[in-house]
Amino acid sequence: MPLNDTALMDKASQIKLLILDVDGVLTDGRLIYDNAGQEYKAFHSRDGHGIRMLLQAGIQPALLTGRQSTLVLHRAENLGISPELIYQGYRDKRPAFAELCAKTGIKPDEIAYVGDDVIDLPVMCKVGLAIAVQDAHGFVKQHAHWITATAGGKGAVREVCERLLAAQGKLEGMLATYLE
Repeated sequence: MPLNDTALMDKASQIKLLILDVDGVLTDGRLIYDNAGQEYKAFHSRDGHGIRMLLQAGIQPALLTGRQSTLVLHRAENLGISPELIYQGYRDKRPAFAELCAKTGIKPDEIAYVGDDVIDLPVMCKVGLAIAVQDAHGFVKQHAHWITATAGGKGAVREVCERLLAAQGKLEGMLATYLE
Protein backbone atom coordinates (compact mmCIF):
# COMPACT_ATOMS: atom_id res chain seq x y z
CA MET A 1 0.00 0.00 0.00
CA PRO A 2 2.98 2.44 0.06
CA LEU A 3 2.50 5.47 -2.20
CA ASN A 4 4.92 6.90 -4.73
CA ASP A 5 6.44 10.24 -3.74
CA THR A 6 4.05 12.33 -5.86
CA ALA A 7 0.94 10.66 -4.44
CA LEU A 8 2.37 10.88 -0.92
CA MET A 9 3.05 14.61 -1.24
CA ASP A 10 -0.43 15.14 -2.69
CA LYS A 11 -2.04 13.42 0.31
CA ALA A 12 0.28 15.24 2.73
CA SER A 13 -0.68 18.60 1.23
CA GLN A 14 -4.28 18.03 2.38
CA ILE A 15 -3.54 17.23 6.05
CA LYS A 16 -5.06 19.45 8.77
CA LEU A 17 -4.74 17.08 11.75
CA LEU A 18 -1.87 14.77 12.69
CA ILE A 19 -2.77 12.02 15.16
CA LEU A 20 0.14 10.36 16.93
CA ASP A 21 0.29 7.16 18.88
CA VAL A 22 2.63 7.56 21.87
CA ASP A 23 4.44 4.33 22.82
CA GLY A 24 6.52 3.25 19.85
CA VAL A 25 5.98 6.52 17.96
CA LEU A 26 6.83 9.40 20.30
CA THR A 27 8.89 6.97 22.38
CA ASP A 28 10.94 3.94 21.38
CA GLY A 29 8.21 1.69 22.77
CA ARG A 30 10.06 0.52 25.87
CA LEU A 31 8.21 0.76 29.18
CA ILE A 32 10.62 1.51 32.00
CA TYR A 33 9.63 1.17 35.66
CA ASP A 34 11.58 1.61 38.87
CA ASN A 35 11.20 -0.60 41.96
CA ALA A 36 8.42 1.63 43.28
CA GLY A 37 6.40 1.17 40.07
CA GLN A 38 7.15 4.68 38.77
CA GLU A 39 6.96 4.76 34.97
CA TYR A 40 9.52 6.57 32.78
CA LYS A 41 9.39 7.50 29.09
CA ALA A 42 11.99 9.14 26.89
CA PHE A 43 10.81 11.60 24.24
CA HIS A 44 13.01 12.93 21.43
CA SER A 45 13.51 16.71 21.47
CA ARG A 46 13.48 16.97 17.67
CA ASP A 47 10.03 15.36 17.58
CA GLY A 48 8.88 18.03 19.99
CA HIS A 49 10.19 20.84 17.83
CA GLY A 50 8.50 19.29 14.79
CA ILE A 51 5.18 19.35 16.65
CA ARG A 52 5.73 23.01 17.56
CA MET A 53 6.42 23.75 13.88
CA LEU A 54 3.14 22.07 12.92
CA LEU A 55 1.26 24.18 15.43
CA GLN A 56 2.90 27.31 14.04
CA ALA A 57 1.80 26.29 10.54
CA GLY A 58 -1.81 25.69 11.62
CA ILE A 59 -1.76 21.88 11.55
CA GLN A 60 -3.27 20.44 14.72
CA PRO A 61 -1.49 17.60 16.53
CA ALA A 62 -3.45 15.08 18.58
CA LEU A 63 -2.41 12.11 20.73
CA LEU A 64 -4.27 8.80 20.73
CA THR A 65 -2.78 6.08 22.90
CA GLY A 66 -3.86 2.74 24.29
CA ARG A 67 -2.16 3.36 27.63
CA GLN A 68 -2.81 5.95 30.34
CA SER A 69 0.09 8.03 31.65
CA THR A 70 0.53 11.34 33.45
CA LEU A 71 3.85 11.67 31.63
CA VAL A 72 1.96 11.99 28.34
CA LEU A 73 -0.07 14.89 29.72
CA HIS A 74 3.09 16.66 30.88
CA ARG A 75 4.77 16.23 27.49
CA ALA A 76 1.67 17.37 25.61
CA GLU A 77 1.33 20.46 27.78
CA ASN A 78 5.02 21.26 27.26
CA LEU A 79 4.52 21.09 23.48
CA GLY A 80 1.30 23.11 23.42
CA ILE A 81 -0.98 20.27 22.33
CA SER A 82 -4.56 21.11 23.26
CA PRO A 83 -5.83 18.97 26.18
CA GLU A 84 -9.03 18.40 24.17
CA LEU A 85 -6.96 16.56 21.56
CA ILE A 86 -5.37 14.05 23.94
CA TYR A 87 -6.98 10.62 24.17
CA GLN A 88 -5.48 8.04 26.51
CA GLY A 89 -6.54 4.54 27.54
CA TYR A 90 -8.15 3.57 24.24
CA ARG A 91 -7.28 -0.04 23.35
CA ASP A 92 -9.95 0.33 20.64
CA LYS A 93 -9.03 3.66 19.09
CA ARG A 94 -12.05 3.97 16.80
CA PRO A 95 -14.36 5.76 19.30
CA ALA A 96 -11.69 8.35 20.07
CA PHE A 97 -11.05 8.84 16.35
CA ALA A 98 -14.76 9.42 15.71
CA GLU A 99 -14.87 11.93 18.58
CA LEU A 100 -11.80 13.73 17.22
CA CYS A 101 -13.41 14.05 13.80
CA ALA A 102 -16.65 15.34 15.32
CA LYS A 103 -14.88 17.74 17.70
CA THR A 104 -12.58 19.25 15.07
CA GLY A 105 -14.87 19.05 12.05
CA ILE A 106 -11.93 17.64 10.09
CA LYS A 107 -12.72 14.93 7.54
CA PRO A 108 -10.82 11.61 7.69
CA ASP A 109 -9.09 12.28 4.36
CA GLU A 110 -7.58 15.45 5.90
CA ILE A 111 -6.05 13.46 8.77
CA ALA A 112 -2.72 11.68 9.03
CA TYR A 113 -2.07 9.01 11.65
CA VAL A 114 1.31 7.69 12.79
CA GLY A 115 1.34 4.24 14.37
CA ASP A 116 3.59 1.29 15.09
CA ASP A 117 1.45 -1.66 16.18
CA VAL A 118 -1.69 -3.55 15.21
CA ILE A 119 -3.99 -1.63 17.57
CA ASP A 120 -3.30 1.41 15.36
CA LEU A 121 -4.61 -0.25 12.19
CA PRO A 122 -8.35 0.41 12.65
CA VAL A 123 -7.67 4.15 12.59
CA MET A 124 -4.84 3.99 10.05
CA CYS A 125 -7.28 2.36 7.62
CA LYS A 126 -9.70 5.30 7.97
CA VAL A 127 -7.39 8.30 7.47
CA GLY A 128 -6.14 10.06 4.37
CA LEU A 129 -2.49 9.40 5.18
CA ALA A 130 -1.50 6.29 7.18
CA ILE A 131 2.10 6.37 8.37
CA ALA A 132 4.14 3.64 10.06
CA VAL A 133 7.42 4.31 11.82
CA GLN A 134 10.46 2.45 10.47
CA ASP A 135 10.46 -0.14 13.28
CA ALA A 136 6.69 -0.75 13.24
CA HIS A 137 5.24 -4.25 13.23
CA GLY A 138 5.47 -5.77 9.73
CA PHE A 139 1.70 -6.11 9.35
CA VAL A 140 1.28 -2.41 10.13
CA LYS A 141 3.88 -1.49 7.50
CA GLN A 142 1.91 -3.50 4.92
CA HIS A 143 -1.08 -1.19 5.48
CA ALA A 144 0.75 2.15 5.61
CA HIS A 145 0.87 4.70 2.81
CA TRP A 146 4.34 5.70 3.98
CA ILE A 147 7.01 4.20 6.25
CA THR A 148 9.40 6.65 7.87
CA ALA A 149 13.14 6.19 7.50
CA THR A 150 13.49 6.83 11.23
CA ALA A 151 12.43 4.61 14.14
CA GLY A 152 9.82 5.54 16.71
CA GLY A 153 11.21 7.68 19.52
CA LYS A 154 14.28 8.46 17.42
CA GLY A 155 12.97 11.41 15.38
CA ALA A 156 10.29 9.74 13.22
CA VAL A 157 7.69 12.33 14.23
CA ARG A 158 10.00 15.17 13.16
CA GLU A 159 10.40 13.42 9.81
CA VAL A 160 6.62 13.28 9.45
CA CYS A 161 6.16 16.92 10.49
CA GLU A 162 8.72 18.12 7.98
CA ARG A 163 7.17 16.03 5.18
CA LEU A 164 3.74 17.54 5.91
CA LEU A 165 5.17 21.06 6.05
CA ALA A 166 7.12 20.54 2.81
CA ALA A 167 4.03 19.22 1.01
CA GLN A 168 2.14 22.32 2.11
CA GLY A 169 4.90 24.67 0.96
CA LYS A 170 5.75 25.85 4.48
CA LEU A 171 8.96 24.06 5.45
CA GLU A 172 11.56 26.12 3.56
CA GLY A 173 10.22 29.41 4.91
CA MET A 174 10.13 28.09 8.45
CA LEU A 175 13.69 26.78 8.28
CA ALA A 176 14.91 30.03 6.71
CA THR A 177 13.87 31.94 9.84
CA TYR A 178 16.65 30.16 11.72
CA LEU A 179 19.25 31.72 9.43
CA GLU A 180 18.18 35.32 10.01
